[in-house]
Amino acid sequence: MSVERSHMEILRELLESQLLGVLATHHDGEPYTSLVGFAVTQDLKHILFATGRTTRKRANLVGDARASMLVDNRTNRPADFTEASAATAVGVVEEVSDEGRLEFDRIFLAKHPHLESFVHSPSCVRLRLEVSVYMVVTRFQHVIELHID
Repeated sequence: MSVERSHMEILRELLESQLLGVLATHHDGEPYTSLVGFAVTQDLKHILFATGRTTRKRANLVGDARASMLVDNRTNRPADFTEASAATAVGVVEEVSDEGRLEFDRIFLAKHPHLESFVHSPSCVRLRLEVSVYMVVTRFQHVIELHID
């Protein structure tokens, strides 16, 4: 990944500081968004999240694994129009394999220890968004694409 350091810093800060993201999926051409707790791998190539086995978001992803996730640092103040940053990650979601569960749990639960019983419940599915590109927006309209190698 060869990009300006400042954009990488903004992206990493957003992904590490925020607890929730907005996951976008779709079904039959109808968009659907969900708030999800997430964590990111050190190399920023994967965004990890968990959901119930019977949720609409999971059903949508089974039908079409393409998804995006928005993470932002807005504070619901007028200053957000010039000061807030946002990143959209675009990619494909897959279920974490049995072999990958320990690594998922280590990363995800370090950020969300309060979700341990949920993650370990039989109804939980561990998912991973394999990011192909991040679109980072600063100063309201300044957009940079960061492609993941």
